[in-house]
Amino acid sequence: MLDSPVVPDIKTKFRQVYNREPRVFRAPGRVNLIGEHTDYNDGFVMPAAIDFAVWIAIAPRADRKLTVHSIDFSQTIDIDLDRSPRTPQKHWSDYIRGVTLMLEKAGYHLRGGDLLVHGDVPIGSGLSSSAAVEVATAFALLGNSGLEMDRVQIAKLCQRSENEFVGVRVGIMDQFISCCGRLDHALMLDCRSLDFRLLPVPSAVSLVICNTMVKHELGTGEYNIRRAQCEEGVRILSRTIPNIRALRDVTEQQLEEHRSELPDLVYRRCHHVVTENARVEQAAAALDSGNLAQFGRLMADSHRSLRDDYQVSCRELDLMVEVAARQPGVYGSRMTGGGFGGCTISLVRHEAVPDFQESVAGAYRESTGLSPQIFVSSAADGAGEVLA
Repeated sequence: MLDSPVVPDIKTKFRQVYNREPRVFRAPGRVNLIGEHTDYNDGFVMPAAIDFAVWIAIAPRADRKLTVHSIDFSQTIDIDLDRSPRTPQKHWSDYIRGVTLMLEKAGYHLRGGDLLVHGDVPIGSGLSSSAAVEVATAFALLGNSGLEMDRVQIAKLCQRSENEFVGVRVGIMDQFISCCGRLDHALMLDCRSLDFRLLPVPSAVSLVICNTMVKHELGTGEYNIRRAQCEEGVRILSRTIPNIRALRDVTEQQLEEHRSELPDLVYRRCHHVVTENARVEQAAAALDSGNLAQFGRLMADSHRSLRDDYQVSCRELDLMVEVAARQPGVYGSRMTGGGFGGCTISLVRHEAVPDFQESVAGAYRESTGLSPQIFVSSAADGAGEVLA
């Protein structure tokens, strides 16, 4: 169980809405240090949970209904566990409905409950607010029903909910780090085996997240298009390279040898994924040895690949990375998340953070007319019940 200063406010609001005492569960958002668009290609990623999260307060009911009030949307919805919709409503509640449906389909007989939802993970910024909602929902519903599930299984169920119910074909990374994050550590995840290892984030640096204030929406289709292009590459390469199931199984040398077999656009997508997997492994070695300069160089290489090969960056992201890289005390900077806007992540020495925030915000505002949000976070713990 975790302590949080947010919990008293959540409990007070819950009492105002429902007139009784709740339990409170939290699931964090995440930032990905390196390893972008590799997760759904069975590859390697290196996320860290962050200090921004979704909280759900819950108390049981005697019936099989859920009443869910969102503080952030000022809306209340009802879910009948015996007649839950099987199709999405194109509404914020889909992330809750989908997890509810998947838990029931998996044989977990849920108890009814009153829920209050609040989050401070910026929506549409690439910090995985959707996975935080899903994971917090799963923990809250299971806890409310006196049921238990392994953390890795919760992550897989929440991913399935977003894939099959919400309709966005995300990989496992977001849900996994929200479930399994560890304080002061990044997590290198093998997205095929789900084996992982924790890597200490040096105490001398902060994770500084810069929100470009340009919103992206994965459901518009670009995310699914990139995934389909990777799958096309695997289909073509599997004709001549034996035993490959995903781009994870392709080396850079093999990709170059068979380049002529691939349409140019598909080759570029594959090139990003294959080289990004190698960068994650190199970055893990750099963290293990405390070589932050090398880690920063790999972050820069990752951003260039996302910009040029995978084409998921945008002018604002590129500008934010360029401005950040010029600041004193910065080891590395790159876009993070699905792309087309959202956030960058920079590793910055603690003492340089205040000047970094001021300089980056000023330069970005001058160039774009937009005022960025800049967040400073440590690597946080994963989901769980929270104590006041």
